[in-house]
Amino acid sequence: MSKKLIALLLALVLAVSMTAALAEDATVTVSDMYGREITLTEPATRIVALTASDCEILCALGCEEALVGRGTYCDYPASILEVPVVESGAETNVEQIIALAPQVVLMADMAQNPEQVEALEAAGIHVAVSNAADIAGTYTAIRMIGQLMGKDAEAETIVADMQAAFDDIAAKSENSGKTVYFEVSPLEWGLWTAGANTFMDELATMCGLQNAFADLDGWAAISEEQVLARDPDYIVTIAMHYGEGPTPVEEIKGRAGWEGLKAIANDALYNADSNAVSRPGPRLKDAAIELFSFVYGE
Repeated sequence: MSKKLIALLLALVLAVSMTAALAEDATVTVSDMYGREITLTEPATRIVALTASDCEILCALGCEEALVGRGTYCDYPASILEVPVVESGAETNVEQIIALAPQVVLMADMAQNPEQVEALEAAGIHVAVSNAADIAGTYTAIRMIGQLMGKDAEAETIVADMQAAFDDIAAKSENSGKTVYFEVSPLEWGLWTAGANTFMDELATMCGLQNAFADLDGWAAISEEQVLARDPDYIVTIAMHYGEGPTPVEEIKGRAGWEGLKAIANDALYNADSNAVSRPGPRLKDAAIELFSFVYGE
């Protein structure tokens, strides 16, 4: 065998080896927030996001073009409104999702059920489940989606930006001992609030406040009597206003028996951006900045 032929064969073997190595390097293995392992032959390019927070994370990573379907409440950024909507939650239409041929479906445990996961996986579609309830969980979700998309560096940048903003707010805040009541659901629908182990509770602490319902765990139903007894210094409502009738702040001020609360007497009520403060995603940073501005007037 000639030296030239040997050299050609060696070059061919090397090329095949490099191609195999590159293919191996492209493989993505991720554990979702339930420890379920997902392996892709390459970073995902077709995604359906059923959860608004996961959708926002995906777009913040610069992967909006990979979004082929979005859940009913996925509405940010506005540019995704052209993406097809699929039913989510209890009404999730698995066939509708399968028709979009995604590689991965992002869903939250709170909104979906195991049967939907099984049906999608039986159709050859990977499912990544998130369950972020606090800021640490939000970071985990960002990193998980970053891994799926081959955007690890971008995910770390988002996390670092959020951490820096939170650290700055905490450093500027004063531990005044004042309390804040987060009204997650208004009186007409039954009062709900954020207790301990939620990102709202963490935002309160970050801003030097005490959550008036920190003795409760997670999201909890409460009564008017409990709010009145705790007499919070601040009230933050996340109710949305659609342009008709009293605003959420006006409605709270007009409640019979609430006029004596410190928050109302001092006009210390704030209607927060519902989506920013209630979704475990990158905009929690904006929610923290706005809460700080409300408390300190900056």
